[in-house]
Amino acid sequence: AEVRLSRRRWAVVLLFSSYSLCNAFQWIQYGSVNNVFVRFYGVSTFAIDWLSMCYMLTYIPLLFPVAWLLDKHGLRPIALAGSALNGLGAWVKLGSLKPHLFAVTVLGQVVCSVAQVFILGMPSRIASVWFGPREVSTACSLAVFGNQLGIALGFLVPPVLVPNVEDEEKLAYHISIMFFMTAGVATALFILVVIVFKEKPPHPPSHAQALIQSRPPEEYSYVRSILRLLRNTNFMLLMVTYGLNTGCFYSLSTLLNRMVIQHYPGEEVNAGRIGLTIVLSGMFGALISGIWLDRTKTYKQTTVVVYIMSLVGMVVYTFTLSLGLLWVLFVTAGALGFFMTGYLPLGFEFAAELTYPESEGTSSGLINVSAQIFGIAFTISQGQIMDHFGTKAGNLFLCSFLFLGTIMTAFIKADLRRQQANLESEQT
Repeated sequence: AEVRLSRRRWAVVLLFSSYSLCNAFQWIQYGSVNNVFVRFYGVSTFAIDWLSMCYMLTYIPLLFPVAWLLDKHGLRPIALAGSALNGLGAWVKLGSLKPHLFAVTVLGQVVCSVAQVFILGMPSRIASVWFGPREVSTACSLAVFGNQLGIALGFLVPPVLVPNVEDEEKLAYHISIMFFMTAGVATALFILVVIVFKEKPPHPPSHAQALIQSRPPEEYSYVRSILRLLRNTNFMLLMVTYGLNTGCFYSLSTLLNRMVIQHYPGEEVNAGRIGLTIVLSGMFGALISGIWLDRTKTYKQTTVVVYIMSLVGMVVYTFTLSLGLLWVLFVTAGALGFFMTGYLPLGFEFAAELTYPESEGTSSGLINVSAQIFGIAFTISQGQIMDHFGTKAGNLFLCSFLFLGTIMTAFIKADLRRQQANLESEQT
């Protein structure tokens, strides 16, 4: 097949990145003002934490049917379903503007969490289907970039739009503004997906993708593909290490408001800004990682270095949290975010290399399941440790698992199958 790049590819990845942003914003919008929603709905902090953790819990059982749909029907139906559910969940939340309607906001958040299943495993698949071998890692980073920007806005915007006021009606009014804005943006993005998002370009963008597209559909078996992935030792190691790193990030993001408020009472806005700093620096880390991989193809070495620096950043953040100096906390949190969230596209792309020619949606989905499982376990465990032994003990708990992940990453062999397929096709 003729290999040619489509000009539409940048519009597709930008649009995906945008509705992924909106979904990620809804994930963290409660956690970043945890104490405000605890008071408004009259529930425990653990109940508000579950509004974040439901994203992780929903993903685990729904991954396999959604990954099967992606393989069977392609990118466009998955994109339509993800953006539609994201908008529906946002509108449902507008029915929860009274303190006794906490169950309605839970329902809206669950709908958004289902939308996330149609979003989270897409970056590497979109990059492979639409982009050439010299830009595929950069494209994957841009697709992940939107999700990270959504988390960043989720830390920044809610503390500004929803101030900690005593009057219940005023508080409900501020919450309604946030919910209305989110629903409007989500609806506009769904309309754009209907108009702009296409299944695939007219011509394959790489020799590796041409080989996959030329394979007869009857030769492919979803179950056999999963079994092959589970027998791939390098991929299984990556799945665990990705889960450990990303699970630590999920736990840190969910509990950040509680950590900062405990040491800096009344600093809800700065708690959101610290979260913003973590994610913004991580977005630059992700973009730099993608560009670096496209130029060097050093997947194993880059992953090991970023993992080690994530561990170092977490240790430094742990011991500076209680110093009483907010500016120091901003610096250390930014350094931590640069490497910890910068690791996310590395994991997607390394998985795609190790598992070619298996579907990128399936490999991304499996490493995301690992992240959700560890995210739930770490969030619950760290929250309990913080309640009984303090924030330092909770953060050291995460440090120990990052250390384990660093050691395991060193044992992954750089079996770059996708790169090899492109080289062989070019030589032929």
